[in-house]
Amino acid sequence: MVATNNMEQRLRERGFDRIVKWERGVDTELFRPLTKSDEYPAADENERPVWIYVGRVAVEKNIEAFLELDLPGTKRVVGDGPALEAMRSKYPEVQFLGYRFGEELAATIAAADVFVFPSLTDTFGLVMLEAMACGLPVAAFPVTGPVDVVKHGKTGVLDEDLRKAAMAALELDGQACRDEALNRTWRRATEQFASNLVPVCATAAQVP
Repeated sequence: MVATNNMEQRLRERGFDRIVKWERGVDTELFRPLTKSDEYPAADENERPVWIYVGRVAVEKNIEAFLELDLPGTKRVVGDGPALEAMRSKYPEVQFLGYRFGEELAATIAAADVFVFPSLTDTFGLVMLEAMACGLPVAAFPVTGPVDVVKHGKTGVLDEDLRKAAMAALELDGQACRDEALNRTWRRATEQFASNLVPVCATAAQVP
C-alpha cells in the first residue's frame, strides 16, 4: 500500500506491480476554520498577513527557506527541535510559539492566512492537509510531498520561488482548501484500507 501517486509511480518504475493506494486523512472536526464562537483570538489586523510553519525546527526541514523570505506581515513557527534556539536568536522578528497541541494547535493554524511548507524531503506532509482543513492555502516547493497533497492554483501554490508561491497562495480561496480536506478524511482513508483487504481475505479463505 502506498500513500501517494508519486510513490506508486516510483515503485512501478522499479518493477513492483502489486500496488494499491492507501491515502492519509485529516481530522476535519478538530482542524477547522475559526468561527466567531472560537475563543482563540485571530491575529491583530496590523499583523496580517500571517504566514505559519508547523513542524520540527531542524535543518533538515529547510525551515530557513521560510524564515529568510521577505514577506509582509508576520511569520509564526509552531514546533520545537534542535535548531530552535539558534533560529530564535537569528530571526528575532519571527514569532516562535513552541509546541501546540489539539484545539490550541488547530486554532493557531486557523488564525493564520497562509501555511508555508519549505521542506524538500518529506514524502507526504500531513500537516499540509491539517492546514487546508483550517481553510489555509499552502505555499511549497514542487517536490515529493506537496505535489501529492496540494492542488496547484486551487489549494495552494507550488513554485521553485517560495516567496512567489506564498504571495500567490494568499490570493486563493480558503473554502476550496477546506472542501478538499473534507474529501480526505480519516474515515475515507480507513474505508480505503479496508477495501484493499477484501481480495486478500478472499484469497486466504480459499487456501485449504
